[in-house]
Amino acid sequence: MNLANFESMDSIMLMSIVNMKLRDDFGGDLDKLVNFFEIDRKVLESKLAEAGFEFLVDAGQFR
Repeated sequence: MNLANFESMDSIMLMSIVNMKLRDDFGGDLDKLVNFFEIDRKVLESKLAEAGFEFLVDAGQFR
């Protein structure tokens, strides 16, 4: 799944996809995920924050 168009995705679906990728491919490291997909971390976090999600470093996922 390519996250290049994440800004236009449904926030719930985006959170689900990002958490799956974080768990399966990036060991919970958000910086690795955003670097791999060449997306802006602040924009991603802002979009998910608008839906009530925040990145929990200790858990390695958005909740």
